[in-house]
Amino acid sequence: MPLMNGLEAASRLKELMPAVKLIFLTMNEDPDLAVEAMQRGASGYLLKSSAASELIRAIQMALKAKSYVTPQIARGMQKAFINNPRPRVRAKALTPRQREVVQLLAEGKSMKEVADILHVTPRTVAFHKYRIMEELSLKTTAELIQFAIKSRILVT
Repeated sequence: MPLMNGLEAASRLKELMPAVKLIFLTMNEDPDLAVEAMQRGASGYLLKSSAASELIRAIQMALKAKSYVTPQIARGMQKAFINNPRPRVRAKALTPRQREVVQLLAEGKSMKEVADILHVTPRTVAFHKYRIMEELSLKTTAELIQFAIKSRILVT
């Protein structure tokens, strides 16, 4: 998705339509990502390799206001919680536009490409980038990309 990742989309959908049921269908087996998805309002989290019957089960559970997480991920979530029961400290909040800029840059797009996608000037993108880096005390673009991954702005 060019302007936001699935986690961002889930958050925005839940803001606009709180009653909507979201089920993530993904290739990403990271239990921390599953936890984040559930915290953002997902009703289910499945892998694309899951059986069709699992998707049906997840939909049925969501319609009953319950949650469903594929067993492969649920085991990892349990281990992660046992090993580190404290939730991660969230990075400083960025504006929605700043998050878009960070995501697109972290995806490897040039400032000109980001400007074209966001319908702004490259100078505006540069302003956002350097303002973000200043606020977060980041010195290099590599550090900005690491921040995007750790903050789940860029989901790998």
